[in-house]
Amino acid sequence: MTNPTPHPIADEPDPSSRTELFQTRDIEQARQWGTRTFCENELRNIDVRGELNASLLYRKYGSIGIGRMSYGGEVTIRPSTFDDFYLVQVPLSGVERITHGNETITSTPTVGSILNARQQHEIIHGAGTEKLILRIDRDLVERLCGQHLGNGAQAKVEFEPAMPLDSASGRRWASTMRWLFDYLDGTQSSSALLTAQIEHMIGSLLLISQTSNHSEALNEDRSRSVTPAFIRKAELFIEERAHEPITVGNIAEHVGVSVSSIYAGFRKYRNTSPMHLLKSIRLNRVREQLLRSEPKSTTVTAVAYRWGFAHLGHFTTDYKRWFGESPGETLAR
Repeated sequence: MTNPTPHPIADEPDPSSRTELFQTRDIEQARQWGTRTFCENELRNIDVRGELNASLLYRKYGSIGIGRMSYGGEVTIRPSTFDDFYLVQVPLSGVERITHGNETITSTPTVGSILNARQQHEIIHGAGTEKLILRIDRDLVERLCGQHLGNGAQAKVEFEPAMPLDSASGRRWASTMRWLFDYLDGTQSSSALLTAQIEHMIGSLLLISQTSNHSEALNEDRSRSVTPAFIRKAELFIEERAHEPITVGNIAEHVGVSVSSIYAGFRKYRNTSPMHLLKSIRLNRVREQLLRSEPKSTTVTAVAYRWGFAHLGHFTTDYKRWFGESPGETLAR
C-alpha cells in the first residue's frame, strides 16, 4: 500500500482561517505534520508490531485552532518547548500518559489535559486513542486574564495539567470544544468582530473552567460584588471601538452615565481607568498585528499609528514594559 501524503483540504487565502486534513501510515510524515501544525517534535512508534494510522482534521480560526486527531497505534511524542500557545486535549477514547517534570497524569475521556506554554512534556499516546485538541495563543489567554483581573496588563498563566471532565465545569468545557469543532466545519471566513467574540468566549471559559495560578484572584473578583451593567457595557464598547478615536465622554454617552461615574466605576470594580484599558487593548492589537506581519510589508511606525500611538518614544517604552521586548523584535519574529 502506498503511504498517502499529508495534504491540506482547503487552501484558505485568509491565514486566520484554515482547515487541514492529514492522514498517513508513515511515522516521519506524521512527525512533519505535527511540526507544521504545532511545533518541532520527536515521534516514536512504541509497538513496532502495531499499525500506525495517524490522522488529523484541524481548523484554525484567529488565535485558536481546534482539531480531532489519532495516531492509531501506540506512540511517544516529545514536543519541543513552545512559547506561543497552550494545548488543551480532551480524549474521546483510549488513554494517554503525559509527563511534565516529575508529574505524570493519565488522560482518559474523564480526564483531559493542558500542556502549558514554556514547559517540556512527553506524551505516550495509547493505541486506539482519539482526542479533540485546542491550540490557543498564549497572548490571547494572558491578555484576557489581565482584563478579568482588572490590571490592564497581561498576566502569565500556568494551568493545572489535569482537567477533570466529569465535573460540571469540565463537562461544559468538553461540550464547548465539541460545539466549536462542529461550528467551524466548513467555515471559510468570518467577520473580525465574530472572530474576536469567539476568541473571547473560548479564552474566558478556559480561565474559569480550569484551575490556574490566577484562579483564586479570578474567583475573588467575581464574588467581590456584582459589577454594574454599565461597566460591562463600557468595556465592550472600548473593545469594539479600540481602532477609533474614542474619549471617556464618548464612553459615558454610550452607556448613559456621567463621566465621573465611569471613572469611579472603573476604579472600584476594575482597579484601573477606561483610558488605561483602552491603551492595553491597543497595545495588544499592535502586538497581534506585528506577529502576523512580515517586516518587508510593514513597519512598526505604520502599525503604531494605525492604533493611535502618535508619540513613538512613549509607545516603545509602554510596549517594552507590557511585553518585555521592543516592537521591532516582535515584528522580526
